[in-house]
Amino acid sequence: MTARTAPNAVSASRFGRLPFPFVTLRRLRLRLLARWYDRHLQRLDLADIDEHLLRDLGLTPEDVRRECAKSFWQA
Repeated sequence: MTARTAPNAVSASRFGRLPFPFVTLRRLRLRLLARWYDRHLQRLDLADIDEHLLRDLGLTPEDVRRECAKSFWQA
């Protein structure tokens, strides 16, 4: 007699990857980290823009200071 597994059971080793929910969570976490890092870089770039260019964008130096004072996770 041989041991049998349930026909609907999916094991991680059978396909060489984690089941669906864990893969999705990993992708979401990576996407969130990428968004936070991108936001951080955008705020660094915004802080380096000259005042005359800020006027072209319709921003004041106070707007820039307020945006750059936010933490990377804040939109």
